[in-house]
Amino acid sequence: MRKFILIFWGTISLIIGIIGIVVPGLPTTPFLLLTAALYLKGSERLYNRLINNRYLGGYIKNYYEQKGMTLIQKISSISVMWFMIFLSCYAFIELKSIQFVVVFLGITGTIVMGLVVPTANKKP
Repeated sequence: MRKFILIFWGTISLIIGIIGIVVPGLPTTPFLLLTAALYLKGSERLYNRLINNRYLGGYIKNYYEQKGMTLIQKISSISVMWFMIFLSCYAFIELKSIQFVVVFLGITGTIVMGLVVPTANKKP
């Protein structure tokens, strides 16, 4: 039963991560890292398929090999996130309360990216 629960939540995380590839502002790598961790404990076969997937495996391998994100990756990610936040608040969200929530979440995401996600040195 434990393995089933790990695989179930890993699959949910995988779906959210894949959606994050096409939805600006929704992170991909954290969800794929969570998927990898859950699959590693729940199913070695699914973990290996994820890691060796030519489209998704790179996100995970780069993070693990570099021990985090490079400063350029962080700056790029935060820049794209804030561009999408401003675009969403200006063009699509009319309610000030929802705009406030979106900006607050953007600030939270920036803090996490800046202070929690490790900064890796670029490989020589």
